[in-house]
Amino acid sequence: MGGGSQSEDEGAITGINVTPFVDIALVLLIIFMVTAKYIVTPQAIPVDLPRASTSNAVSVAVAVSVDASGAIFADTRPVTEEQLIAFMRERHRDNAEVRAIIAADQRVPHGRVVHVIDLVRRAGVTKFAIQTQAEGTAEVTP
Repeated sequence: MGGGSQSEDEGAITGINVTPFVDIALVLLIIFMVTAKYIVTPQAIPVDLPRASTSNAVSVAVAVSVDASGAIFADTRPVTEEQLIAFMRERHRDNAEVRAIIAADQRVPHGRVVHVIDLVRRAGVTKFAIQTQAEGTAEVTP
């Protein structure tokens, strides 16, 4: 009895150690949070966005960009006005809930932006957003 165990199952594992699982889950969560920003950003045309204190992100969308010269881009591809309408009609046919995110350079005249919004609406897309950049943030780069 000297030096012996008083309980017969003293060495048995009675619970599962979840610490390694939690560590891996947190590391994966951090990786997804960091990479999600680069995956979700739909804009690739460099435009100088106006700033707004109420800027937020939209999840399901088609990027429509207008650069400083007034050229229109649909998902980074230069398009004419007729091509934009056809492109948006096709996207709307595929998904009736599609939204257009319109990113216009701040030097583009207001009338040009309104005209692009009208083109998007003519295609049947009624949900759209004007992309802005939150005040105090660095420049957006594709």
